[in-house]
This record gives sequence, C-alpha cells and structure tokens, in this order.
Amino acid sequence: MAPSKIKNFFLKKKAEAKLKLGVAGPGRKLNSEAPPPSSKASSSKQRDVYIPPKRNEISAEAKAAANAALARFEGKDKKEFNTSLAAIRAQVRKELEAERKAKELEHTSEQETPESEAAAQEARTDYAVRGVFFRCPMIGDEILPYKEWKGKIKEFLYEQLAADRGLTACLIIYNCNPKDKAEVCIETLTKCIENIINNPNEEKYKKLRMSNRMFCDKIKVCEGAVDFLRAAGFAEIELDNEPHLIWSEDNIDPECTLEVLLESLKATETIPVVLDRNLQVLLPSQVRRNNLPPDFFRISPEEIKREQQMRTEAIEQAQILKTKAMREREELRTINRYKFSLIRVRFPNGVYLQGTFNVYEKLGQVFEFVQSCLMHESSEFALVSPGGQKFDEREDLDRSLYDLRLVPTVVFNFSYENESKNLTDFLKEELMLLIQSF
Repeated sequence: MAPSKIKNFFLKKKAEAKLKLGVAGPGRKLNSEAPPPSSKASSSKQRDVYIPPKRNEISAEAKAAANAALARFEGKDKKEFNTSLAAIRAQVRKELEAERKAKELEHTSEQETPESEAAAQEARTDYAVRGVFFRCPMIGDEILPYKEWKGKIKEFLYEQLAADRGLTACLIIYNCNPKDKAEVCIETLTKCIENIINNPNEEKYKKLRMSNRMFCDKIKVCEGAVDFLRAAGFAEIELDNEPHLIWSEDNIDPECTLEVLLESLKATETIPVVLDRNLQVLLPSQVRRNNLPPDFFRISPEEIKREQQMRTEAIEQAQILKTKAMREREELRTINRYKFSLIRVRFPNGVYLQGTFNVYEKLGQVFEFVQSCLMHESSEFALVSPGGQKFDEREDLDRSLYDLRLVPTVVFNFSYENESKNLTDFLKEELMLLIQSF
C-alpha cells in the first residue's frame, strides 16, 4: 500500500475514533497539495510564509489590552514602561552588568562540591523556554513534548487494532519499536509472507514455531508483529507441547489479502511529529533568561559537565596557542551537543520574537517564521547578527543553522529594507498579547 493510502486510513480512523485530542481545525486531504498563501504585492525577494496554528478571534477586551501594550512601547504611557532610546540603552546597561555579575558568581561557584552543583541545577528556574514541543497533525491538535506524543501515537494505534488489525499492526511495528528492531522484524515478516505467496503448496512455510530462536529474536520482540501474522492468516496452535502459528487462507482478515498486507508492510512509515516553534514575545528584561533546558542537548547535562572539565584540564596542561583548525574542531564539538537552536529577533521597539528550530533547518525557514509574524507580511527585511553580518543572500538562506554556526542560541537585529524602511509597525497585534501572558 502506498503511503497515501496509509494516510487515508488515518483520516478514516481519526473520524471513527472521535479522539479527545483537542478540537480539529479546518482540514484537507493529506495527499493533496498545501493551499498556496494569499498573494500580495511584493518584491521578487518575498519568501514563502510559514503559517502558524490558527488562533482564536481576538475579543474586544484583548484588543484593548493590545492597544495598551502598543501604547507602552510607543512611549505614550511612560509611567508603566518607557521604550525611548535612552530607556532601552539604560536597560541594556543594567542587563550587561547583571550578566557580568552572573559570570563572576559562576566562576566563584566552580569550587563548590558536585552535590551542591547538582542541587543548584535542579533548582534552576531561569530557562529561556520550558522545553521542546511538537505537533502531530495526523492524530490531533495538541502541542506536547516528543515523548508524550510517542505515547499518544501508541495509544491511538492500539485503539484501532481491533477494527483494522492488518494495516494498524504495520504501523505499530514501525512506530512502537526501536528503528533497528523494526527493520529486522519487517524484513523477516516480508520473507514469511513472500514464501507463502510464491510457494502456495509448501506446508513448511505455513508453520512457525514460536519457541524458535529466529522467531523470538526477530518477531516476538517487536510490538505488533504477532498481530500482523494473525491478520495475515496465522492462528496459534499447540503442537508437540509447543506453541506454533499455523497459516490458513480462511483465517485472513476480511477485506484483506496477503498481497495487500505485504505491500502495506513494505510501505510502513513513521507517523510524523512536527517541531512547534513555541513562539514567544519577550520584553528586554525577559531576554536575560538564556539557559537551555535538557531537551535541547544531544547528551546529558552530566556528560556535558564532564566534557567541560576534561577540556579545561587539557587547556591548562597544554598552554599552547591554538591554530585555526584547532579552534574549528573545538567549535564543532560545542555545537554538536545540541539538537535544537533558540532563535531570537530583536525589533527596533525593544521587543523580542523567540522561536525554536532544529539545528538542521535552513536559515530561510527562520525568515519565513519571522515574516509570518509581521504586521506587514509582504515587506522586505533583513536579519543582522550581533557581529554586524547581514543575512539576506540566497546562498545564506539555503544553508542550515548548523552550517552557519547559529547554534545553540542567536539574537538577530531586525531592520526593514528598501521601500519598507519607513514602516514603524512590527509584530501583529495578536502576537503582542503574548507579552501579557508570559
């Protein structure tokens, strides 16, 4: 079965199961092309727009709150919040001073015992984000950590097992087991079914001893494998005081054939989960929270700490000048720790836009994300690194955050370009409301 048929199967099951996984939004066929974004008059440089999840209509009270927030940023209510250039500079000086003191405190605390450091790590509450979150459009609309989605996917599949055992078992095999075990299992089951199809008169291919080592190591260890065999016509029978699976054409699930099951097994794929941007709008004082939670790392915090200690000791012992190659290797070792990157964009009014990206996503996807948040989506803009590098060339947009060394965090400065330079509005009003709830 082609992947599109499996997706259609999920559409049918989603409607039948009436999952309590949130209210479904406007849908479309999974095998259809995504609807094109609304066309606006724009320059040749306009990029594809990332479309965030649809938000509820703004109430009158919410609009009033948004206007109040905008008034504060424009300096109309200076008693509550002053965003004049002088105030922003003063705030930056305060934050730099706080950062310097924090570094001094960190240097002093290096002499603490490992136990006290571990306790401090547990008590840390200054993470820039609570974690890394995902969406699974094929199952529901919730935004959850990856592990929780894997549990939801497993629960969903087992709910469908009784109604459509063959196709569901294929998906259970690939989605509920380690990838290496699933691939070995699929290869073994494929041989079993092909042997029956190609040798219909050979009885030896129609009997599987469940205590056989091959069966135990390659089939029984995988969730969904025995269910697949039962859907394919195998039934459990005891022979010579040992459990066996015996195949009979009469036992094949209704409205199914060995050929269909075999094709479905070969086309098995992982149910995709999509990284959620975890969009946040921050005030300058909130940007001080820049520590990343463990979800951003490829390795555990203990391993990171051990690696840092070893590197520090090696540097102290060597006391040599580093070559360019040595510096590049050290930089790669650092960024290889991370799976995700936290991107922040600072706007001229002092507000920050924040989103989470996979380190292998393209810089162009960052531009699409920023563009989707702008009040004037068709406007041209540039993102400038703290070092002054302007990212606006096509070759930059096609490179990954990893290749551009924009890992694990980066703060871009936003600026309008060309005909858009006179614009003074930045983020959409509904996004400005996120400041109120942060």
